[in-house]
Amino acid sequence: MLRIENLTYRIGPRILLDQAKVIINPGHRVGFIGRNGVGKTTLFRLIAGDLEADDGTIHVPARWQIGQTSQDLPSGTQNLLEIVIASDKELAALTAAAEVETDPEKIAEIHEKLLDKGAYSAHSRAARILAGLGFNEDDQMQPCDSFSGGWRMRVALASLLFTQPDLLLLDEPTNHLDLEAALWLEDYLSKYQGTLILISHDRDLLNRVVGEILHLEHRKLTLYQGGYDRFEATRRMRLDLQAKQRTKQDAQRAHIQKFVDRFRYKASKAKQAQSRIKMLAKMEPIPEDREGGSAHFDFPDPGHLPPPLYSMDGVAVGYDGKAVLTKLSPYIGSEDRIALLGANGHGKSTLIKLLAGRLAPLEGTVNKSNKLRIGYFAQNQADELDLGATPIIELGRKRPKDPEEKLRRHLGRYGFSQERGETKVGNLSGGEKARLLFALMTSDAPHILLLDEPTNHLDVDNRQALIQAINAFPGAVVIVSHDFHILELTADQLWLVDGGTIQTFEGDLEDYRSFLLKRKTGSLATKKLTKKGKPNKKERRREAAEKRKAHADLKKKLSGAEARIDLLNFEIKKLNVQLADPELYKDNPARLITLQKQMGIQTKKVEAAEVVWADLQAKWDQKDN
Repeated sequence: MLRIENLTYRIGPRILLDQAKVIINPGHRVGFIGRNGVGKTTLFRLIAGDLEADDGTIHVPARWQIGQTSQDLPSGTQNLLEIVIASDKELAALTAAAEVETDPEKIAEIHEKLLDKGAYSAHSRAARILAGLGFNEDDQMQPCDSFSGGWRMRVALASLLFTQPDLLLLDEPTNHLDLEAALWLEDYLSKYQGTLILISHDRDLLNRVVGEILHLEHRKLTLYQGGYDRFEATRRMRLDLQAKQRTKQDAQRAHIQKFVDRFRYKASKAKQAQSRIKMLAKMEPIPEDREGGSAHFDFPDPGHLPPPLYSMDGVAVGYDGKAVLTKLSPYIGSEDRIALLGANGHGKSTLIKLLAGRLAPLEGTVNKSNKLRIGYFAQNQADELDLGATPIIELGRKRPKDPEEKLRRHLGRYGFSQERGETKVGNLSGGEKARLLFALMTSDAPHILLLDEPTNHLDVDNRQALIQAINAFPGAVVIVSHDFHILELTADQLWLVDGGTIQTFEGDLEDYRSFLLKRKTGSLATKKLTKKGKPNKKERRREAAEKRKAHADLKKKLSGAEARIDLLNFEIKKLNVQLADPELYKDNPARLITLQKQMGIQTKKVEAAEVVWADLQAKWDQKDN
């Protein structure tokens, strides 16, 4: 088990962990949460041995291999499969040794270890992981250097998963994944056999994958049973109880203090007053939940523009004259909430850039009001921030005519106090930089918000505040996110970007989740849940009739297979009766040979029939799934 005892760690005068303790049992999957900047990643580095604690101990079993998310991206001319397989150092060393070893005993020992490591399925296992994270067969054979940083982060994650460490430490693994890859990772982690600690602010991921929540708060570690929703309910009850106890304690303190103030200088009551003073000193105050301040987003009202805000007619868009998306004719109303779905590389960001005016159409017509203001948020915009400037300076550059008081009020909409507004951007946390980007992109009160993965680096409280702000915003929103929770609570239209165009997806996000899973197995065509939405009544009746017919045919085949096995077993029973006759072995050797041959033939027929039956039975068991 992983055991942390009385752990203390400081960065300068700031204490991140103070006598923290927790025990995590082998094979448990744990979600690790806490507000941005409280020290979650630091604890991972302490567990991995990259940092040394000021006090306390971390005990990890000596035989455990630890794997953690790395910021170092893979590179080089090796193809992706080679890089992932080479990430298992022990496997690579054994494979190299097998090629040069000449001692028969050592060769046998090496091959036994290779068998234990699953070496002979390593290639297919690496390919499955890469495919799950969005790399097709052609991609897997390309050199690593041909991919962008975001895709190489996926390669790094694939390499980590391939090594199958005993203790897997994952820090926000879905931040650079699309919905499809995030869904695959969720399924993979939910079946992980080792011990998993997962830093994430994705509620759905924490609800579906982990069985415990580890909360870092007030420099202490608290372990809760269940997923995120259960943690939130349990913690809310604890905070309510603390509030009641604090009110009761405050009343008790006031009553004792009143007695002390009244009698401490009277000789007859001095002793009682002194004992009450000691009682007050020993009374531990019950803390309030004020860590980190409150999360805050408040998008400004853009004012009214007559619809449509934005429309297209037969638009194509792409790069260097080559279209990525064609036949685009979408319409955006003044209060639309649109989520863009689809795998990375299929054109979601291209569409967002077209809407933002970052790309010009290759053909077709774009119609929009001359007064339309558009706000565009993309996580990579953080790289464009001036690290030596402050938020107030950055905003002033964008709004040079606005007085400082107005700039500060606008920053306050996104939780920036006067102090944080004057902090250098380079010293802001990832979440604060994201909030600064929100402040910059809404500084002119846009009518449409284009949000491309807005939740990366936002903790759960900030994500919830963002959801509330989006729902309160009177303009239109187009959002791309791998976070099902934020899409579910904000979007009322789903557009699927796939096959070089846009199609309306009329199902909900659970339908889309099922759609993705079924499409991976090739059992659902895209058109069934796109364009005109869910099948109509006539279509559903036809599908139901086809399903009943398929079930009837399957049942008929299964019954036939069972009857054949019964018939073959009856023939074997008759042969056994004849072969049990002692006289057969004395007087008729030719007859004995014939019966034995017949028995062999019938046995093989039974084995073949049982294989057919087993396959049909498996299909029958899965018929309703």
